[in-house]
Amino acid sequence: MSIPRSSGILLHPTSLPGPYGIGELGAQARTFLDWMAQAGQRYWQVMPLGPTGYGDSPYQAFSAFAGNPYLIDLTTLKEGGLLTDADFAAMPAFDAARVDFGVQYVWRTQMLERAYAAFIGGHAAHLAPAFAAFKTEEAGWLDDYALFMALKDAHGGLPWNAWQPGARDRDPAVLAEYAARLAPAVERVKFIQFLFFGQWAELRAYARERGIEVIGDIPIFVALDSSDAWANREQFHFDDRGQPTVVAGVPPDYFSETGQLWGNPLYRWDVMEHDGFCWWIERFRGSLKLFDVIRIDHFRGFAAYWEIPFPAETAMHGRWVPAPGDALFRAVRAALGDLPIIAEDLGVITPDVEQLRDDFALPGMAVLQFAFGGGDFSVNAFLPTNLKVNQVVYTGTHDNDTSRGWWAAASEDERHNYRTFTSSDPQEDTFAQDLLRLAWESRANLAVAPLQDVLNLGTGARMNLPGSTGDHNWTWRMPAADLRPDLAAGLRALTERTGRLAPL
Repeated sequence: MSIPRSSGILLHPTSLPGPYGIGELGAQARTFLDWMAQAGQRYWQVMPLGPTGYGDSPYQAFSAFAGNPYLIDLTTLKEGGLLTDADFAAMPAFDAARVDFGVQYVWRTQMLERAYAAFIGGHAAHLAPAFAAFKTEEAGWLDDYALFMALKDAHGGLPWNAWQPGARDRDPAVLAEYAARLAPAVERVKFIQFLFFGQWAELRAYARERGIEVIGDIPIFVALDSSDAWANREQFHFDDRGQPTVVAGVPPDYFSETGQLWGNPLYRWDVMEHDGFCWWIERFRGSLKLFDVIRIDHFRGFAAYWEIPFPAETAMHGRWVPAPGDALFRAVRAALGDLPIIAEDLGVITPDVEQLRDDFALPGMAVLQFAFGGGDFSVNAFLPTNLKVNQVVYTGTHDNDTSRGWWAAASEDERHNYRTFTSSDPQEDTFAQDLLRLAWESRANLAVAPLQDVLNLGTGARMNLPGSTGDHNWTWRMPAADLRPDLAAGLRALTERTGRLAPL
């Protein structure tokens, strides 16, 4: 993939402002895209858009293909006749600064159920042909996902490997019985997905009209409690009761002394390779319907992954296992052509990972917050002078502290190295802008900053702390007033000066 010299902003849609407690795919998203266009930005990077469950992480979704119902814009549904003013009469008091996912789970679910009830009651009847076409086109994943979610509700929200054995093990007679009994719930799930994909398609079209493309994530692994694992059990390391025998994570690293125990089931790569990686090809095909560019999270896992015996309390005791990344990407390329992929090659990177990335000419990543540690920092691959052209440079990512927060907590060695490299002595209230300028001035073709860094926000605006399940993870929301015209003008001036004003 060849990326033009350009720049972009990382902001997950849940962080957008709005009246209903979470960012949505409506007016505020369009306002943000207008601001991005004014600022001269080419790419909007988002995290996975799947339906989140326990822990609220977009990297632990109930489906690798479905969309998150929380993002559906309710105002659009009201304007389309699927909701009325009366439906909003008992609206909770929402926190403008934080997402309360528990409230969203209860209240928004009720609102979407009312929208579906209105539809089957004859409102917005003009949507019926498009809904029927959507169900046919997306049946490959939608049928399993809709039944999975209906079964999950029928089992009190329990994970699929705690369901009654016939449902857990996908006994055809049991599934047929459930499908008949739960038909209204199954159809409702499908309709809600139809609403999500329709709104997302309209928002992407709006972005493209303004010269903006969307970068979105493919997490390498799927959640244990997902329709993907339930419907494709033979392609994962499960025992006969649906318990994983080994799970995913990473060994001790920058983020955690005991590693990160993700708990995702691991693939049976031999089975996947035997059927030509069909599931992966469909996953990439689905992602191309959502995004213009795909960032593969934890790319190094396609060369070798950290296998942890289940159960485990930490990720410390595992082993590296080779993965058939070369065969996989060749199969995907043969089926879909050259794909616009960014490889998230952070962490423990070995020559086999670099070889896999370079064999397919994929741009890797660099994070400037990682550039100034260690003794002889001049050899740090993330130092601006050491970056490559075919690379994406970030001030920080969703897993980092904000740049202002990072500087406030930086070690004296890191501060010294930064001062030595830049011949400057930044203050806490100017550091984020200084780091952003270094990213934009670098030779890397694409420079990206989290919106928190553009807004010069501190640690309180951090999106996620890896290895934790803190109440603040994934909850940050942007105040609407922060998207000021002067910030757009300043960012555009920097983008022009550094040669990154790249039209579509």
